Amino acid sequence: MKTFIKIVAIAGLTTSGLSAQDRQKNTVLLDEVGVKNLRLETVMVEERDFDSTVFAVGRVEEVPGNQHSVSSRIPGRAVEVNAFIGERVKKGQTLVKVESRQPGNPPPTIELKAVHDGLVIESHVLQGQPVEPDTELFDISDRTEMWVVAQIPEQLAAGIGPGTKARITFPALGGEPIVAELLRFGVNANREAGAVEGVFQVSNTDGKLQPGMRAEFSIIVSSRPNVLSIPEESLQGDPAARVVYVKDYDLPNAFVRAPVVVGKKGGGWVEVKEGLFPGDEVVTRGSYSLGFVGGGAGPSLKDALDAAHGHKHAEDGSELTEGAKGADAGQEDEHAHEGGGGAPKWLIYYSVGISIVVLLLAQMLWNSKRQSKVNPTA
Repeated sequence: MKTFIKIVAIAGLTTSGLSAQDRQKNTVLLDEVGVKNLRLETVMVEERDFDSTVFAVGRVEEVPGNQHSVSSRIPGRAVEVNAFIGERVKKGQTLVKVESRQPGNPPPTIELKAVHDGLVIESHVLQGQPVEPDTELFDISDRTEMWVVAQIPEQLAAGIGPGTKARITFPALGGEPIVAELLRFGVNANREAGAVEGVFQVSNTDGKLQPGMRAEFSIIVSSRPNVLSIPEESLQGDPAARVVYVKDYDLPNAFVRAPVVVGKKGGGWVEVKEGLFPGDEVVTRGSYSLGFVGGGAGPSLKDALDAAHGHKHAEDGSELTEGAKGADAGQEDEHAHEGGGGAPKWLIYYSVGISIVVLLLAQMLWNSKRQSKVNPTA
């Protein structure tokens, strides 16, 4: 029963919902080459959980307290350096050997080890360089967890608190967004930007996130179930007259320009209040290009419907009336008699003329022979 309702709904959108004249004007017909050139993609319209979101931008930062410094407790000289900027080290790994200034032959040597797993982000020592207790030799950062700090517009921050979820994307990395929860707000507002800082903590075990990277947030402020919605990229037209391109339910490579009434936007989706039904297929990628497709891109609507339905249609794609069907059948019969159904008229006239000439010649020959028999001396 649900399938039947879906089919009726789609048929209503693409046929009975539009007059024949409107359908002809709003249907874009392509061939397979045109579909490939436009790289069209479609998505099924369905009800889904719809999130109302707040958009914000921000940056990746290191987690305070996840940085570790390595220094020497005694003065001396670096006689062996085993780590450099950009290298990952393990806790307990020997980073540098320092020869003490205390007397001895050889002088006493101590090993300085990593106190934590991490990435060497600063190195201030070279082999043979003097070492002092007040000098940092290495800075090691544990970046398995990172902070992503959002600049949330002050007027949109109401209703957002610790535990609020957000979908975060990183333009430098691409890929799918990650979901994280708001850890806490920053201690100061950004006066120039008119924003408050929202701190999200995310996993970075693969090490791809780096401090300073741009981040984009869709902060989820509310969620509603069973909302008919479509991808935002499928929506085209003037803000006062939104349209989408719907895949025709029975014509191949045909797309109907359908007006829609939309509601809220969030998370890359748009709520649809009127104009579509569950089960419709709307064009996503390539929908903008369809608005510029001119005539001649594919067959006419009449030809496409004739081929799909196995009978003739009017020029505007509508069904023929009984009278039009009769007139059309009469024309076909007349064409059959005049054309492919029998010999052409000119050929008939030519045959009759030749037959008459042959008969006349035969008659003249027969009369000549008869005259010779009657008058043998003639």
